[in-house]
Amino acid sequence: MTAAIVGIGLIGGSFALALKDNGLYDTVIGVENDPGNASKAVELGLVERIVTLEQAVEQADLIVLAVPVSVIPTLAVKLLNKVRDNQIVIDMGSTKQELCELISQHPNRGRFVATHPMWGTEYSGPEAAVKGAFKDKTVVLCDTELSDEDAVQKIENIYRTVGSSPINYMSAEEHDTHTAYISHISHITSFALALTVLEKEREESHIFDLAGGGFESTVRLAKSSPETWLPIFMQNKYNVLDVLREHIHQLQIFRRMLEKDDTNGIKSLMEKANQIKKIIK
Repeated sequence: MTAAIVGIGLIGGSFALALKDNGLYDTVIGVENDPGNASKAVELGLVERIVTLEQAVEQADLIVLAVPVSVIPTLAVKLLNKVRDNQIVIDMGSTKQELCELISQHPNRGRFVATHPMWGTEYSGPEAAVKGAFKDKTVVLCDTELSDEDAVQKIENIYRTVGSSPINYMSAEEHDTHTAYISHISHITSFALALTVLEKEREESHIFDLAGGGFESTVRLAKSSPETWLPIFMQNKYNVLDVLREHIHQLQIFRRMLEKDDTNGIKSLMEKANQIKKIIK
């Protein structure tokens, strides 16, 4: 059994390790356009060898798309044009609606399973790949009613074997709405905070000397790759804009209360925000 990872960066490389470490596939091969990433992926043992996309279709039982979301839809169509009945194609992207709409009427749509493991770090490239990345991490499967039952079952089993839990099912539209709230807005906020502090640092050169754990945890995501996140923002533009409007509104409320020295109001807002503890332990 052979798996092909298309895009051997943080997610693809970590998934390659998970497949190998759990004995799910005898051989894991890679498709990677960046020569440096390709050689590093082989050097690190993430994949056995680098092949072309055409060779991956010929050789692999499972083909995993772990590339920026801007290119996943086109690649998905290209692969579905050639896929055989015993092959499965999955993606691991952070947006789903554009992809799922594009392939919805494809005659081989059943061989595709749209997946999103809810895990990532601020790092990128093959060197960022880590063992055990998907253990105890939520996975979302989208529009599974359009995928063949055997394909869905196989992918569910793979994620369970690598330790992922729970596995959730939702439509592509629902997925993109929810990820805008719990993932995409967090990255925009982090990028914006980093820009705010970098702008201020022009005036006060020692500001970073005082940066503590709170700042580091809040701004950590600003180190994320623009090549990964710009396509996500653009594909999920309208959901992100909706969340961003609400986020800006909440910031404006805090600002007005601070301007008015409204301590009771600020305390009330913070106590309300504390309710997030019921969701995030």
